[in-house]
Amino acid sequence: MRQRPGGPEDGAEGLFDLDELVAASAPAAERADRSFRDGEQARRLLDVSEIYAEPAAARSWRGRQIIARFPGARVVETVSHWRIPDLHGNAGNVERWVRIKRGTLVLGERKSFGVRPNGRSADWIAPALSNGCAMACAYCYVPRRKGFANPITVFTNVERVLAAVERHVASTGPKREPNQCDERAWVYDIGENGDCSVDDLISDNTADLIHAFRRLPTAKASFATKFVNPDLLRLDPGGRTRIRFSVMPPYDSRHLDIRTSPVPERLAAAADFLDAGYEVHFNLSPVVIRPGWERDWGELLRAMDDTLPGRVKDQAAAEIIMLTHNQDLHEVNLGWHPRAEEVLWREDLQQSKRSENGSWNVRYRTGVKASAVEALRALIAARAPWLRVRYAF
Repeated sequence: MRQRPGGPEDGAEGLFDLDELVAASAPAAERADRSFRDGEQARRLLDVSEIYAEPAAARSWRGRQIIARFPGARVVETVSHWRIPDLHGNAGNVERWVRIKRGTLVLGERKSFGVRPNGRSADWIAPALSNGCAMACAYCYVPRRKGFANPITVFTNVERVLAAVERHVASTGPKREPNQCDERAWVYDIGENGDCSVDDLISDNTADLIHAFRRLPTAKASFATKFVNPDLLRLDPGGRTRIRFSVMPPYDSRHLDIRTSPVPERLAAAADFLDAGYEVHFNLSPVVIRPGWERDWGELLRAMDDTLPGRVKDQAAAEIIMLTHNQDLHEVNLGWHPRAEEVLWREDLQQSKRSENGSWNVRYRTGVKASAVEALRALIAARAPWLRVRYAF
C-alpha cells in the first residue's frame, strides 16, 4: 500500500468580474508549450492521494497508466466502482465533499455500451468514459446517484467504448436532414456525467475520444465544460468536436460554480479553441431565477458581445438550460454549502416530479419556466443578436 499526504482542501469559487473580460489572462495557446496537467493549477483542482480500483481496471493498460501517474496514491481494491462503503451512502462524507473530489479517484470498467437517443444537446448520448467530477457545482445532477460523495470514476476499457461508438456511427450512416443539433453531422455527447476537460488531467481518455471522432466524417463529438484546460489545444480535433463553454452571471458563478475556471477565463479561451480546430458553442446554464436575474444575464450577454471576436460569434450557438434541482442533492448541499440552497431551492416557484430512478426532482413551474425562457430570448435578441439559440430546456 502506498500513501502520499493530501494537500489542504481547496474550495475556491468561480469568481466573475465583467471588467476582467477585457483584460483576461494570456491566451491559452501561449501556455500550450508545456503540459498543463502537470502544473500547479491542475494540482490545486486534483491531487489524488487515494485510488479505489476494480481489479480488472487496475490491470488494464489505461488503469496502469493512471496509477503510475499518481505514484504516491494509496490503491484500494474494490469489487465494484458503484459500491464502495467508505464513499457511497456514507452521510458523514458530506463534510468532506470537496476534499474527496480533490483527493479521491475511482477506477472501474464500463459494463454497458449502448448509445441512447437525445435530440436536445446532441443527437445521441455516447457511453461515457467517466462519471463524477473534481469540480463542485452545487446544482450538479450526477451526485444524485452516488450518495454523499462524487469523485471522478474513470472507466479504463477505452477500446470497447470507442468500438461501440464507431459501430453506431457506421450503422447510422450520413445525416440526411439538418436538425437543431447540427446541420450535417450526427452529434454524440461524450461527457454526459462528467467534464471531459477535467478528465484530461487524469488520463488520455478525452484525447482518445477526440481523435476517434476526427476519423468519423459523418459524426461529431460534443461536451460541455466549466474548466479551461490548455492541453486540449494540442489535440487537433479537425472540426469534429464541439466544446460548449457553460457560462452564468457573477452572482450565480460566485455561489454555485465551485472550483471551476472563472467565467472570464472560459470566454477568453473561446477563440483559442476555435483556432485549434474545435467548434465552440455556449451553454447558458443553469438559469437560476432570483431577484435581479434578468439584469445580470443582460450584463453577461453584453460582455460576451463586447469581448468575443467576430470569428467566434459567426459560428456560435447556445443552449438555454433552466435549473433542475433534486431533493436528495438539496439535503447534501445543506450539509456543506447551505447558502447555495437559498437560490436553488425555491418551493414558491418550483414543482416536483418523480425521476426515472425514483428520486424527486424539482423544476420551475411550467408558466414560470416559459416566462423566463421568453425573457432570456428577448435579452439575447437585444444584447447578443448573433447568438443563435439551438434549444431551451
